[in-house]
Amino acid sequence: MEKMLNDIFSTLGSYLSNYILIAALLGGGIWFTVKLGFIQVKGFGEGMRRTFGGMFKKGDKAGADGMSSFQALATAIAAQVGTGNIAGAATALAIGGPGAIFWMWIAAFLGMATIYAEAIMAQKYKKVGDDGEVTGGPVYYIRAAFSGTFGKVLAGIFAVLITLALGFMGNAVQSNSIAAAFNTAFGLPQWIMGVILAVLALFVFLGGTGRIAKITELIVPIMAAFYIVGSLIVILFNAKEIPYALHAIVVGAFAPSSIVGGAAGATIKLALTKGVARGLFSNEAGMGSTPHAHAVAKVNHPVEQGFVAMIGVFIDTFVILNLTALVIITTHSIPTGKTGAELSQYAFSTLYGKGGDIFIAICMFFFAFSTILGWYFFGQANIKYLFGAKAVKIYSVVVAVCVFLGSLAEVELVWTMQDTFNSLMVIPNILALFALTGMIKKVHDDYFQNFKKKGK
Repeated sequence: MEKMLNDIFSTLGSYLSNYILIAALLGGGIWFTVKLGFIQVKGFGEGMRRTFGGMFKKGDKAGADGMSSFQALATAIAAQVGTGNIAGAATALAIGGPGAIFWMWIAAFLGMATIYAEAIMAQKYKKVGDDGEVTGGPVYYIRAAFSGTFGKVLAGIFAVLITLALGFMGNAVQSNSIAAAFNTAFGLPQWIMGVILAVLALFVFLGGTGRIAKITELIVPIMAAFYIVGSLIVILFNAKEIPYALHAIVVGAFAPSSIVGGAAGATIKLALTKGVARGLFSNEAGMGSTPHAHAVAKVNHPVEQGFVAMIGVFIDTFVILNLTALVIITTHSIPTGKTGAELSQYAFSTLYGKGGDIFIAICMFFFAFSTILGWYFFGQANIKYLFGAKAVKIYSVVVAVCVFLGSLAEVELVWTMQDTFNSLMVIPNILALFALTGMIKKVHDDYFQNFKKKGK
């Protein structure tokens, strides 16, 4: 029975990710890039200023009912920068070859426009819940896009899908990645790591939005700096291979077979589909997940958080994921036949030896645990929508149990269902964004034509 269900979800998930989602998300990215006048270029400088200015700006503090702009971004990045940046990039390289990274760049560039649209709609339609906290996300702008029963049903479907995909199954998968990495690096039994993770996670969950914001604000810059430094050391040690790596990425996107040492059997289709699919699932642009964090940011105009949201995609793909790719390509690790986290571990071990396993285990802990916090927060917003604030404590405990159970063993069906539900939740989100194109353009224009000119 389990094998049959796994085959069904695997087939559905593959069809969605290889065809429907690539068309929907790339199409959405192109649509909003054109409609918003290449906002990812025009607003990049402002996004960087607001992002990194917010890290040190003492006045950028949130009240009890929300988050500061930087805290919202940190929570979004906590979810975006996860095991996909270590294992997902490696899988795309192993199957699609170096050219897959080029298509990841394209997906991320277009995705910056999509996530900008998501963030400003999340800000536009955010609510104050019955617990006094600001909440928001796709369920609210789906209802704004489609009135009546259709909107209510579509929002409900999205809320159920994201809670299952991220809050429950997704967090079990993240926990398993940490436990497996620590077992490999230190020989620690996976159940012990599961208990530690569940207790830590529950402690943060029960502290509410404020505690989640403070923890992500603290650990996201640390984990990013640790991974960046560790990766750069390997890349610089193999600096003479950087020109080869860049050549392999660009040429491999269009002529994979001409790249010596690339993935065996890689084709343009594989490079494109694996690159775009893994890129989109890594930065989450268009998935409808990160708007939950951007909705609660305290800003003067929705577009201000749109700028910040774009930088999240930039950091995820053009910084963190690129570093993983360069480490793997410059160390010529693709021909080993390894894939996923194992390929990344091998690449780092070429310089660090056994320390490569330890480095990846530490990164996995930071990346996956921060993702658990981010995904919990996204699910929490939808639990509030479906059942009210009183259900949040029950949800917290159930997620902590999923974190523990996920650490025990990799259940293929859980991984497959999570991927499939991830894909399905994109559909109502993208439909709503297309339907709200007029409102997105109106809010966007209001900022540039009115708000910004007044110097606010």
